[in-house]
Amino acid sequence: MRQGVLTLSLFMLVAGATIVGYAPGAAAPPVRVQAGNADDLRAAYATPQDIAEGKRLADTSCARCHGANGISTTKGVPHLAGQRPAYIHLELRAYRSGARGDKAMEGAVKFLSDDALIKVAAYYASLDPAQPAPSAGTKVAAAKPDPASAGKAAAAGCAGCHGETGISKVPGMPSLVGLDPKYLVAAMGAYKSGQRKHDMMKALVSALSDADMSNIALFYAMQKPGKAQTPAPGNPSAGKTAAAACAGCHGESGVSSSAAPSLAGQDAQYFIAAMRGYKDGSRADPTMKAPATSTDEAVIKDLAAYYAGQQPQPPKVRKPLTIAEWAQRCDRCHGINGNSTDPRSPALAGQRVEYLQQVLHAYRTGARKSPQMAAMSDVLTETDVENLAAHYARQTARAVVYVTLPSK
Repeated sequence: MRQGVLTLSLFMLVAGATIVGYAPGAAAPPVRVQAGNADDLRAAYATPQDIAEGKRLADTSCARCHGANGISTTKGVPHLAGQRPAYIHLELRAYRSGARGDKAMEGAVKFLSDDALIKVAAYYASLDPAQPAPSAGTKVAAAKPDPASAGKAAAAGCAGCHGETGISKVPGMPSLVGLDPKYLVAAMGAYKSGQRKHDMMKALVSALSDADMSNIALFYAMQKPGKAQTPAPGNPSAGKTAAAACAGCHGESGVSSSAAPSLAGQDAQYFIAAMRGYKDGSRADPTMKAPATSTDEAVIKDLAAYYAGQQPQPPKVRKPLTIAEWAQRCDRCHGINGNSTDPRSPALAGQRVEYLQQVLHAYRTGARKSPQMAAMSDVLTETDVENLAAHYARQTARAVVYVTLPSK
């Protein structure tokens, strides 16, 4: 615990306006805490005597799990040292009421009065926070690249045939832009399983994990679409007439709005080869077998020419945020680098990485309730969760300083 009268006075707030800031050296600007909700902020009014009593209670009821001085050495159990006082108090009350659904915590705080919870919260808030995870004994894996970057790296081996951005320059090789990621993943999976007969593609995709295929599909979906830069023999006008029968699945001009692939801008020779594959069964697809079988070779070439001349459109996909962009969003409430300047909002800096992952999963699944956090975490991928947890676990945690402002 930090010593001295000045340190203890940092947790004393008055009913009027107060200012909250970091300890010296921090970059965050001070933030005004509005008056009101006095019950929520009672832990921040703590006196030195309250903090001493909080230490006695914490050593008895909390230290076994949360560690001496609030620095946890137990997997899945959070550090409490330096955490924001009002936040700890509110969470302890939620555990005591059973609102958090944690039997172990309910049992630990079940018989503690609200006054005792306030003192425990004040005590933990008065402590020096844990250092970043590696020096606190928790190993943090290196951050994974975001899906789009990972997809770009995984797709490097595809560029020779399909073009650097998925626009084919090689006759017979399909363009990969303008395709819904789900379709492209399914197509790669069909080559991998042998449902689509192609020895070279089978060998190439067999080394890809499901995550690799998803990332590759996302990368191509995010590229600016363009027509294949290959010749297209056939009569486009005749192909347009024949394409009327295909529009129900593949769209009026070959831009699909369903699970069927978009055909706009596709390499003509690849289109012809695919139709032949549906005819002879080397591509097993019951929905395409009958239409392909009933279409003669000349009409297939006309269709290929028509679709090759249409402008492909980007599929509707959400651009994934980088870890820096996610952290910017989180920092709005949790403070710069996870150092909250609001006594009601938890600090994330220096927290145990597996605990942060656990909490994000709980918000994603609804096991932990918060409208704000549910909205934020609902769109997080598994990689996002891992990267965010690793990011905040590495940040240097800073104690918050409360300074009384003169009355007006």
